[in-house]
Amino acid sequence: MTTTPAASAPIAFLKGHGTENDFVIVPDPDNTLDLPASVVARLCDRRAGIGGDGLLHVVRSAAHPDAHAMAERAEWFMDYRNADGSVAEMCGNGVRVFARYLQHAGLTDGGDLDIATRGGIKRVHLDKSGQVTVSMGRAALPEGEVTVSVDGRTWPARNVNMGNPHAVAFVEDLAHAGNLYTPPPFSPASAYPDGVNVEFVVDRGPRHVAMRVHERGAAETRSCGTGACAVAVATARRDGHDPAVTGAPVTYTVDVLGGRLTITELPDGGVEMTGPAVIVAEGYIDPVWLESLEITGA
Repeated sequence: MTTTPAASAPIAFLKGHGTENDFVIVPDPDNTLDLPASVVARLCDRRAGIGGDGLLHVVRSAAHPDAHAMAERAEWFMDYRNADGSVAEMCGNGVRVFARYLQHAGLTDGGDLDIATRGGIKRVHLDKSGQVTVSMGRAALPEGEVTVSVDGRTWPARNVNMGNPHAVAFVEDLAHAGNLYTPPPFSPASAYPDGVNVEFVVDRGPRHVAMRVHERGAAETRSCGTGACAVAVATARRDGHDPAVTGAPVTYTVDVLGGRLTITELPDGGVEMTGPAVIVAEGYIDPVWLESLEITGA
C-alpha cells in the first residue's frame, strides 16, 4: 500500500545527469510513495520545482507490480517518469544515472549489475574510469514508411524501437529541426499510437554523427540514450552495415547537445551504450510544499 508523499517526514531526493540529460532521483526501496503525474511534473518543473527531464523512482523490483516478475534477476527497478509525469518504458541516460545512484548509495560496488525497467532487464557495467556501459537490448526496425515534419519541411524517417519508439530523420543542418518545443508532426499516425521520440541527425565524419531530439513528454533534451542508440542503428543501416550479416560489431560516436556517447551494435543484435553519469546534489523535498500540491491538484 502506497501513501501520498506528503504524509510525514521530508523525502530524500538527488539530482543527476548523463550527458546533461538530467533527472530528479527519488529513492523509495519499499515503494511506499504515491507519485501521481501532477506531482512528478511539478518536481521536474525548472522554475517551480527541482527541475529535470524526468524522474527516477528507485524501487526494489519485488516491491513494484510492474517489476515483480523480474525480481529474481534484478534487485532494483527503475520506475521512470517523463517530465510531464507520464510513465515511459525506458531511458538510456536514466539507466546510467540510476546505476550511478546505486553505487553512490552503497547499494552496489560497481562492476556488473542488472536493472529492471519497463523495457526489460538491462545489464550495466560501472567502469572505474567513471564511464557507464548499458546493454540496451536489440533494436527493432518496424516496416513501413514514416515521415516527420518541421516548419513546412518533411523528411523520411527510420522507425526504430529501443524499448521505446523513435523516428530518425537525416537532415542537412540540425537547425532544420526548429525549436523542438512541440512534438514534430509525423505520418502515418498509426506508426506511433503513443507518440514518439524524434531524432534529427547530421554527419560529422566516418561513423560519427550529431543529433538533436524531441523526447515524448519532455520537449527537446540535451541528450537521449535510447535515441542515440536508435540513431546509431539507423545510421549503420543507411551506411550498409548490419552486424548480424557481417558478424562484426559496428561502433558509432554520437554527439548530443550535452556531450558524447559511444554506441556499439553487436553481431547478436545487442546494442551497447557507453557514456558518463554524474550525481550532482542531494537534499530533501519539503512535505508542506508537496501537501500543497496534493490540495490544489497542481
